[in-house]
Amino acid sequence: MKKLIIKSVLYVFLILVLLEVLVRIFHLGKDTPTRFVDEHKVEKWVPNQNGFSVTGNRRQNFSEYRINNSGYNSYREFTPTKNKIEVALIGDSFIEGFHQDYYNSIGKKVENKLSEIEVYEYGYAGYDFADQLHLVHSYQEQFKLIDHLILGIKFSNDLTRGEYNVVYGRLALESPMNRLLKKSKLLVYCKSIGVLDPPQEMVYRLISLLKSKRETKSLSDEEIALIKKEKEESYLANFESLIAKYGYDKERYTLLLDSRITSTIFLSYLEKNNFNYIDIAQAFEATNRFTTLIYDRHWNNHGRELVGNLITEYLNKKGISKTN
Repeated sequence: MKKLIIKSVLYVFLILVLLEVLVRIFHLGKDTPTRFVDEHKVEKWVPNQNGFSVTGNRRQNFSEYRINNSGYNSYREFTPTKNKIEVALIGDSFIEGFHQDYYNSIGKKVENKLSEIEVYEYGYAGYDFADQLHLVHSYQEQFKLIDHLILGIKFSNDLTRGEYNVVYGRLALESPMNRLLKKSKLLVYCKSIGVLDPPQEMVYRLISLLKSKRETKSLSDEEIALIKKEKEESYLANFESLIAKYGYDKERYTLLLDSRITSTIFLSYLEKNNFNYIDIAQAFEATNRFTTLIYDRHWNNHGRELVGNLITEYLNKKGISKTN
């Protein structure tokens, strides 16, 4: 019996080692860069990292990233001057672009059409509007040299707070224990394809079950509509609070949004108060091709091409570019 247990443990260990080797050989596990908070309390990636982002259980999306000196995924460094034309794209993972090779990003697509400008991509997964304005304010001397800023915004989750503070939940991913666990590519791969999800889902179901027992009252359509309205008004108030604190240059700043998933209250507010925005909705609806990844809601290459075209057209219309 003792020998059987020892052999079983040995075989399991050897199988795990073999799987670890296979995951590394075929690069199935993603490389996750290290994050930190700088002296201005801006959360970003540790500069000068590179690796590969992998999505899907059969490496369905495999792309290379490069973190520059500023801590963002980009093929170029950010060196704004008064003698050049620069545009900044600021936003979350959609701007960060880990789902596409860094040298084929939205910014690079824009530069390919507008050769006289430089596009700086300040993208970081999880950035909301508070993160974005805090970033611009913290590095205001640098951003003053940039000719135009385009800020990505999703009304449903980018305006949940009216003031900035560091999100320590994301930084918890850099704990010594998590760093140690990430050294195993097999473990990273298992987590990315959902092998470790069932235990978590079981806990969530238990919590939901307990809540459902406590909350037996069902809401009427009127109550649901009222809650929705109150939430939208709260988000709009957060938007006003943030621009009041950090300032908002309507001539140099433009929002990038999708009107299909944006509150009509917010759109009406932007129109009434002369906030410029680029709306991707019409272009995405007009195409007969997929604009997002099959297994992910992030834009695929075609979606990014459409966004790049819209930004290019907008910059030409604004006279920021001097292209033909």
